[in-house]
Amino acid sequence: MSNEAVIQTGVISHEVHEHQGAHHHHETFISKYVFSQDHKMIAKQFLITGMIWAILGGLMSVLFRIQLGYPEATLPWLEDIFGHWAKGGKISPEFYYALGTMHGTILIFFVLTAGLSGTFANFLIPFQVGARDMASPFMNMLSYWFFVLASIIMMSSLFVQTGPAAGGWTVYPPLSALGDASIGSKIGMDLWLISMALFVVSQLLGGLNYVSTILNMRTKGMTMTRLPLTIWAIFFTAILGLLSFPVLLSGFILLLFDRHLGTSFYLSDIVIAGKILPNEGGSPILYQHLFWFLGHPEVYIIILPTMGLVSEVMSINARKPIFGYMAMVASLFAIAVLSFLVWAHHMFVTGLNPFLGSVFVLLTLLIAVPSAIKVFNWLTTLWRGNIRFTPGMMFCIGFVSTFISGGLTGIYVGNSTLDIHVHDTYFIIAHFHIVMGVSAFMGMFAGIYHWFPKMYGRYMNNTLGYIHFWITLACAYIIFWPMHYEGFAGMPRRYYDYSNWESFKQFTELNQVISFAAILSFLVQLLFLFNFFYSIFKGRKVTTKNPWGATTLEWTTPIRPGHGNWPGEIPEVHRWPYDYGKDGVDFIPQTEPVTKDESKH
Repeated sequence: MSNEAVIQTGVISHEVHEHQGAHHHHETFISKYVFSQDHKMIAKQFLITGMIWAILGGLMSVLFRIQLGYPEATLPWLEDIFGHWAKGGKISPEFYYALGTMHGTILIFFVLTAGLSGTFANFLIPFQVGARDMASPFMNMLSYWFFVLASIIMMSSLFVQTGPAAGGWTVYPPLSALGDASIGSKIGMDLWLISMALFVVSQLLGGLNYVSTILNMRTKGMTMTRLPLTIWAIFFTAILGLLSFPVLLSGFILLLFDRHLGTSFYLSDIVIAGKILPNEGGSPILYQHLFWFLGHPEVYIIILPTMGLVSEVMSINARKPIFGYMAMVASLFAIAVLSFLVWAHHMFVTGLNPFLGSVFVLLTLLIAVPSAIKVFNWLTTLWRGNIRFTPGMMFCIGFVSTFISGGLTGIYVGNSTLDIHVHDTYFIIAHFHIVMGVSAFMGMFAGIYHWFPKMYGRYMNNTLGYIHFWITLACAYIIFWPMHYEGFAGMPRRYYDYSNWESFKQFTELNQVISFAAILSFLVQLLFLFNFFYSIFKGRKVTTKNPWGATTLEWTTPIRPGHGNWPGEIPEVHRWPYDYGKDGVDFIPQTEPVTKDESKH
């Protein structure tokens, strides 16, 4: 079907919908807010569900940072809340490992994958490509509800008697494959695997929808080279998910088989409490290959959307065209391809053939090139720009800062000889939290502050936004920068108590500083939550359709667009999305026809 036909179909269906609406009155509360098929409402559902998970995951990190910073302390209120998991006011080792496992799972998958992509892919794709809605609104709704179902099952694992999964967020076998291996390997692990399987289904439904909508439902004139970088980033992210998540699902299904059907995909020559198990022929390394084949694209499934959001918000607030548009698209493509070729750099210490390891070292260092191109392009976009320091722009600049500092440490861990020393130490924690966790949150916050007026027709409070930014950035560096030095000193991750280790006692005060910063960082996120929900109802009202002076299509819709986005025909696109400061004009919308005497970009 041609673009013109799609547009006409969209206009007709929108008119029919309005005509039917006149007969059926308005939607019910359930059809509008619960089982909505409007991409804008589904985006808000993903965002608020992701926020709930972020608070839960952040709270878990506060609890285990209390343990790490003050291992000798007894806090009676912990026993009041957690019962036998914190007897005598001290978190038990089993509960500590469960907290670490659930924190990683929640933040990586439920917040920075579903919460981030689910929000901005749903919200921006139809708006910015010029579509009434997603290719399949029903499938879109199903994607959200599969995510909710996965969330409910994951949450329920916190309340079973033996506790949630406690094998690390990667749930490596044989620990995860044997129910008798530890208390955290019992029913909590089954619930974890079932929840993650449903989560994968949610991601696949969403990814198919995103790709279909971008390829098939662009408005007239919206060629691929006129797409905003946000859409390019989401497009590549969706493709990564569609190709890598099924591999993870197969890994989880085989793990369930080993747990309950007596198979030996990952098990061989296992002894538990002096008893030799009959399993033979399997290999836990197989699971690592399956997990990290998703695991490294997953890093970019998290970071690519934020790269798109940052590019967009930065160009708008620098009042300059994004520097090197095609280089940005090409680097997104290069990152997407290379991300599938580097998974075994997580496995340098598994006995990997050294020659094969050297190939993965080369490919890993190669992926730094497109990332460096993007950093160069962001810095040159900022260079001599007429910068507006909105909260969204501040988080963009914070993103570039953390992405550079976190990315540089990746050169260490991408080198197999250096990685042997720092593997599974605090250096690894510092590296991936800064480059993937903090940077992704920076980009996500930039997007929320920037598109909040389009989501809710009101502004968030700027003063609270600035406080949120500065404390978050400062705490991020105070928490994770010192961990690099702890890692170089050999301090292993996932340990419950370092106070009995003579070699790590020197870090006692440093760990207390880190724990204090972690608690402060968590509290300032509550300030952001207050700002977000207060502004939905009481924020300053938006009075103009295009408050930021942006060029993309979402700002041509009404301030509070209805289902269908544009009340009349969908506008036609005539130019690329970054005409800022051109020919003495502040900005030229994509819908403005190109004139004869206009300079070329």
